[in-house]
Amino acid sequence: MTEEFLLLVGIGFLAQMVDGALGMAFGVVSTSAMLAIGMPPAHASALVHTAEIFTTGASAASHVYHRNVDWRLVRKLGLAGVLGAILGAWILSNVDAGFMRPFVNGYLLFMGVYSLFKAMRISPTRDAPAGGGAPVGFAAGFLDASGGGGWGPVSTSTLVGSGHAPRQTVGSVNATEFFVTVAAATTFFVELGVAPLQNLLPLVIGGVVAAPFGGWAVKHVPARALMIGVGVLILALSLWQLARTFKLL
Repeated sequence: MTEEFLLLVGIGFLAQMVDGALGMAFGVVSTSAMLAIGMPPAHASALVHTAEIFTTGASAASHVYHRNVDWRLVRKLGLAGVLGAILGAWILSNVDAGFMRPFVNGYLLFMGVYSLFKAMRISPTRDAPAGGGAPVGFAAGFLDASGGGGWGPVSTSTLVGSGHAPRQTVGSVNATEFFVTVAAATTFFVELGVAPLQNLLPLVIGGVVAAPFGGWAVKHVPARALMIGVGVLILALSLWQLARTFKLL
């Protein structure tokens, strides 16, 4: 195996492990890594979403097994998330890659700062009715497809912040992500064609291997430490890419 293959396996494993535990980060971590190796934004998002078909399916199964899923919330998030993802993928596929790169990196930079902010505010929350799912789902689906990641950071953070139980929110967001990912990946396939197998396969392998641990990790791994790590990683990658884009490095 080549060093690049093993690196992508590691990225897929790390991204999915964190995603399974927090309900976020596979997209933003993987997309940041793809941009760092020079992939255009639309192709990076297409690759990550294609890989996520397999990783989110495995992750959803893990959360269903561990009874972390609120199916009422899945129904409310799902349809709106699918519609938002289709629109976001279509827009990203039809805009010039060079024009989009600084905007995508700027968005990822914001998500890094947002992750750190949310990490500082993690606290026990009350159970709440599964309300507000559709608007959150549409916004999260659109940003996820157009920005290369964001389904989890937007939907999980918003729902937990509004009072939903963290465990059920993470499980439900992960389960719903499968349908949103299929919608985005299908749109990218129609617009751009098949994702390159040499990059897709290692991401899938790493993510699928890590996925079964997500349902367990959400019960046992400290959320604050994981979210801080994710925020720092995304900040570093996006700042580096922005510096390269504006020829500061």
